[in-house]
Order: sequence, then C-alpha cells, then structure tokens
Amino acid sequence: MTYTYSNKIAALAPSAIREILKATSQPGVIPFAAGNPAPEAFPCEAVKEIADRLLTRRPVDCLQYGITEGYAPLREAVRERMGHIMRDFDEVIITSGAQQVADLAAKVLCNEGDVVIAESPSFIGALNTFRSYGARLRGVPLQADGMDVDCLEEILKTEQNVRLIYTIPNFQNPSGVTMSLEKRRRVYALAKQYGVPILEDNPYGELCYDGDGLALPNIKEFDEDGIVIYAGSFSKILAPGLRVGFSLAPAAVTAKMTVGKQASDVHTPMFNQMIVDEWLRGCDVTAHIAHIREICRAKRNIMCEGLADTPLRFAVPAGGLFLWCELPDHIDMLDFARLAVSNRVAVVPGVAFLVEEGERTNAVRLNFSTPTDGQLREGVEILRGLF
Repeated sequence: MTYTYSNKIAALAPSAIREILKATSQPGVIPFAAGNPAPEAFPCEAVKEIADRLLTRRPVDCLQYGITEGYAPLREAVRERMGHIMRDFDEVIITSGAQQVADLAAKVLCNEGDVVIAESPSFIGALNTFRSYGARLRGVPLQADGMDVDCLEEILKTEQNVRLIYTIPNFQNPSGVTMSLEKRRRVYALAKQYGVPILEDNPYGELCYDGDGLALPNIKEFDEDGIVIYAGSFSKILAPGLRVGFSLAPAAVTAKMTVGKQASDVHTPMFNQMIVDEWLRGCDVTAHIAHIREICRAKRNIMCEGLADTPLRFAVPAGGLFLWCELPDHIDMLDFARLAVSNRVAVVPGVAFLVEEGERTNAVRLNFSTPTDGQLREGVEILRGLF
C-alpha cells in the first residue's frame, strides 16, 4: 500500500540526534552525542522505596485514571517550589516532560504559517514541535550573553503573526550560553511591546556549577502581564524516564492547554506523578541537587580541560549538560562527526540545531553528563587525535 502522509509530518526529517544515538547505542561507542543526565546521580534507591510504598498502600490510586491538570498534591508541591516566580493569575498543569509544554503551547497558540521566533542554534525537539504545527521559524543569533535582542526586535517589527518567542535562558541547549539579566529584561519588554507570548524553557536552571547563574531571575519573574509560559521539568534533577514536567502559565492559557492535553495523552501517568510528589516531600532535594552539581562539574572539567589546547573553540559553560565547539574553518563539521563516530566517539553536528534553512555553522555539540569519567578521558583523547 502507498501511504499519503499529512503535510505536517511529511516535511519533518528524523532528528539527527536520535539518528546518531543509534550509533551511540552500539557497544564501545562513547556517547558524547547524548543529552541525558548523569546516570550515577539517579536516586534509584529512594525511587524504589517510594514506588514500593505507593504500590503497597495506594495501588488503586497509582494505577487509576487521574485528572488532566495533574495529580493535585504534585501540583501543590510545584506551586510551593515555584512560588517565587508564579503570579496570582497563573495555574499549574503537569505534563509528560517539558517537551509537552512546547507541544501544548504550539497547539494552543499557533496556526499554520504563524511565526515562532527561537534562538539559533536551539533545542531540536522544540523546533520540530513547532514545525509539526506548520509554524514558520525565525532564528535569532546567539551571542555570548544570550540572543541578539536587536535582531529579535527587528523580526518583531517586520514579521506578521508572530505567535511565540521560544528561549532557553539558562545553560542553553546546545550552546551552553546563559542569557544576561539585561537581555532577560529586554526580551520581556519587547514581548510586552509587541504582544507576543514567551515560552521560557528551563530544564537546566538548577544545574549551575559555578558563577552566579542561579542568582539570575527567570524571565517569568518579570511577568506582571500574563506574557510568559514557563516550562519546568523533573527530568534533570530526578529521572528523565518518569517523563514528568510542568507548565506555569496564565489560567486562560492553561485551560486551553488542558484541552489540548486531553487530546494527546489524557494525563501524565499517575504512578509517575505520585513518585515525584513523594520524592519532593520526603527527600532532601537540595542535597540531591548539590550532589548532581558535584558530579557534573567534575565531568565538565574533565572534558573542557582535555580539549583546552585543541583547535576546537568553546566557552566553558557555567552549568547544563553541553559543550558547543567551533571547528577550524578548514575542517568540515559533517566530515568531523563521521570521522569521530568511526573512531567510536559520537558527536552531534551543529547543523541539527539550526532554526532556518540556509543558516550555516561549523560546530559540534558534545555532552559531558552521560559518559563515565573513564569514557570522558578516553573520548577526549580520541578527539584530540583527529586533528
């Protein structure tokens, strides 16, 4: 049978990251192409104890349907944890990871042909989500302190039907860049001036390894006008496989997102939500996050120190999971990625993260959180030998 695919899907290419991850899964390949949290930081025993207790004491609640907005105690726990950025007009919805927040925001706000503005490079998962709804993407170049706000303003002045500004202000994926306080204020002011909502994606905000990254306010903290949809996640501080995230957004937007979620998955799995809630309430989350930072700081340092005297050009990220490395002009990015994987090191070509057709980059993204310390050292030595 010949299948006719929808226009929304036919134009989407498989994620380059996912394709490279197929190579990563082969025995002996060092996973610098991954984007996973450090597996040795997972609180496996705590989760096991919580799961056993829940299934013993509350099995029906764990296994039954729930409401779309999410498990009520977890929603309250999120309100308590995020009270410093929530506004009186905001509501919480629990989602299947922060990725679903991007999906619901696009579903609620974007018609086909509408414009979504994003940093370039940016997270491929969100970009493909916007593309799947027929949005037209406009990229804003990244600078050392965040998106080029003058370019952002020019796009807002000249484009019609801009429906969303997407940004990852803390330890951005893939670049590792953190947006400055001045630019956070300017992005919010421009969004307010032009009446365009911001989707603030913050999965890495608590993974700060040095500097004052955590002292910078989220853009949501400026939100007195109901402009910002905030996407949060427990994937990086607890476990990504649970697929539990959340959105903080004005109640009217959250109500529409709830309807959109009902058409997608009805609700995020109850058992997973209950595990997250029990973990937040019964474990020392602050100490656990400090433990993650200690592990990932050491991993980052191994990678950065090992590559410091190579032809790769990079800024040491103050947090997050990624290193964005510019190659010398005479080395082709795709050739380098192929050569690396043929030598058992998987890296992601930077082209996978570009927003608009015709943009160019000669960079690769490296992940330092997933490999073991031994793999980091071995992989760095292999990459050094490629020059």
